Amino acid sequence: MINSEKEKQKYNDMVANMAPKSPIFTNCLKAFVSGGLICVLGQAINNTAKFYGLNADNASLVTSIILIFISALLTGLGVYGKLGKFCGAGTIVPITGFANSVVSPAIEFKKEGMIFGLGSKMFVIAGPVIIYGVLASMVVGIFYYLFGQVNLL
Repeated sequence: MINSEKEKQKYNDMVANMAPKSPIFTNCLKAFVSGGLICVLGQAINNTAKFYGLNADNASLVTSIILIFISALLTGLGVYGKLGKFCGAGTIVPITGFANSVVSPAIEFKKEGMIFGLGSKMFVIAGPVIIYGVLASMVVGIFYYLFGQVNLL
């Protein structure tokens, strides 16, 4: 137990010296570049889908499906985790990060069986996001319905 202020300061200094230094600028740069590259890939897929005759809505749908598939595949192959460690927050671009957060627990708990492992643990991370997203959209929909009838929106 630390009794005096001098000992507390000595302990805090020791912790500060032992803690690894975080290269904030490098981490931000990696996140910016990797997140940007994921978005560039998505835009390239979207433009390609439009080039082959899909309208904007269907091209966006195809883009989302392909990005989710790539993210899930890379997670299953163990590559997405390595990318995440190197790139940091850039790989948490919403759709790819969300797909990774669903697939990772599914792979981890697969050995516990289809029901008690995969089925119950798959949405451990993504479940709250889904629930709050659905609830928020319902609340917004109700407000839109109520106030849309009065022509305020």
